[in-house]
Amino acid sequence: MQVHQILRSKPKQDIITVKPGSTVAEAARLLAERRIGAVVVSDDGKKPLGILSERDIVRDLGRRGSGCLNDTVDALMTRNLISCAPSDLADSVLEKMTAGRFRHMPVMDGDEMIGIISIGDVVAARISELAMEKNALEGMIMGN
Repeated sequence: MQVHQILRSKPKQDIITVKPGSTVAEAARLLAERRIGAVVVSDDGKKPLGILSERDIVRDLGRRGSGCLNDTVDALMTRNLISCAPSDLADSVLEKMTAGRFRHMPVMDGDEMIGIISIGDVVAARISELAMEKNALEGMIMGN
């Protein structure tokens, strides 16, 4: 299964972004309101500058306390993004996420971000794919 197939299977929604200079508190509020685990930091919604996850915020809260909520997202975001392309295979995305210990990945078509996928999206797609393979094999064995 390819990334573009995973994106198509997700409910259509905008890519949730915050602008550089937004506070961590604003980003945390957006994460809670939208019930998402990460937000992309971008000036224009197309070119990601970084990503900020709920884990990033919790780690800094634990380290520094609530004062970090007044910092800008620029201070906490991950700048060295690992992204994928629509043609990438789900298995390779899963390997990158597991090796890098992150759960959200921007999908890039050239220089433009066209979506974001989570490890949950990839796992759900793989489970669906495996179920179809199982059913096909059972059908072949049973002669259907």
